[in-house]
Amino acid sequence: MAGSAELRLYNTLTREKTVFAPIDRDNVRMYVCGPTVYDFAHIGNARPVIVFDVLFRLLRHVYGADKVVYARNITDVDDKINARALRDYPGLPLNEAIRRVTEKTETQFLDDARALGCLEPTHQPRATENIGGMIEIIEKLLANGHAYQAEGEVLFDTRSMRDYGQLSKRNLDEQQAGARIAVDAHKKNPGDFVLWKLSSHNEPGWESPWGRGRPGWHIECSAMSQRYVGEVFDIHGGGLDLIFPHHENEIAQSRCAHGTEVMANVWMHNGFLQVEGRKMSKSEGNFVTIYELLHTEKFGGRTWPGEVLRLAMLMTHYREPIDFSIKRLEEAERLLAKWPAVDAGNAEPDAAVLAALADDLNTVAAVQALHALAQGGDPSVFAASAALLGVLPEKTEVDEAVALDIDRRVAARLELLKAKNFAEADKLRDELLAEGVQLKDGKDAVSGERVTTWELKR
Repeated sequence: MAGSAELRLYNTLTREKTVFAPIDRDNVRMYVCGPTVYDFAHIGNARPVIVFDVLFRLLRHVYGADKVVYARNITDVDDKINARALRDYPGLPLNEAIRRVTEKTETQFLDDARALGCLEPTHQPRATENIGGMIEIIEKLLANGHAYQAEGEVLFDTRSMRDYGQLSKRNLDEQQAGARIAVDAHKKNPGDFVLWKLSSHNEPGWESPWGRGRPGWHIECSAMSQRYVGEVFDIHGGGLDLIFPHHENEIAQSRCAHGTEVMANVWMHNGFLQVEGRKMSKSEGNFVTIYELLHTEKFGGRTWPGEVLRLAMLMTHYREPIDFSIKRLEEAERLLAKWPAVDAGNAEPDAAVLAALADDLNTVAAVQALHALAQGGDPSVFAASAALLGVLPEKTEVDEAVALDIDRRVAARLELLKAKNFAEADKLRDELLAEGVQLKDGKDAVSGERVTTWELKR
């Protein structure tokens, strides 16, 4: 990185933070596991979307926007989708019901990602558009002895891979099957996982050499990553919960099918998320979707702007657990209200912000450096730096009725100051600040009287 530190990333595979060296500087490639579109994305799902958007922005800055490829998949074939379709549309043919579920939830996910300030990935492939690629990989695994057929299924033979378990550091002899793997008698080993399974007449299916069926979960990402970023690529990302079994099994399938030593050179995983200090769950009553945060008053009795949600996420390092709280959202909102809405022009990002992001996406230090810039740095440099984090405040057109209401309250505050009722004046100022209204006190050049101007920061 010109004029700053080298880009260093923590690699889950090696458990080390090392200098990032792309396979091809003119074709830097990243694949990130996207949503399974059976329900609206919850706030925990937002974390990898935001984290890897920051990395995408940083890579584009370092190597050039036209030299970075970012693929994030859409899983639109899954047993959870089938179950949701049957629940929500019981009177429709299953395929039609599935289409309605996946189209609705995918559209909402993409809307949510935009509201969170995320750039569109280069590719957003759907699993159902890549069934042929999955079949080809399974055929290779069968041909080279890494897979077998049993009771209508095609399964991966984990014992056939000498170093299976490198990513999760699990010993195969001690390994228990993962969350989506059924331990059945027809398996050679408990850890063997499904590549292809037969579909009944009322389940979605595709024709294959092994009969009409559908893919296992893991094979989907192996096929899509191969198609859009190659057999071996630079960075694979996702949440910490995907290390095992999903990413471990992706590696096994891809390496054994293609005869490669690695699938991706760098594996990155974001930490878990709690809500107000508790694990998020529907039974706890603290399960909240991105849509609900943006559009309803479920969390904290109000709606929250997308830029506030984004900044609140970035105020914790991506590998650390995060406690998503109303207090943290309010803190992010106050910070955003203090930042100027300016244009970057041709300015370059600040060296301190770049250095922080180059240190394994240290967004905590980057936000601190950005805030220091906002207090007295070059406005254009601030804007260029904020754009790297995707938190550049936007200039907002104010509705006439809103402007009149703000003018009224600003005038009321001036009267309170004249009456020396400083407590109430400060209270009114804080209320306006919480709404993104920044007040600037001064004196009239002619009369010398106190005057107050205001600016909407978001």
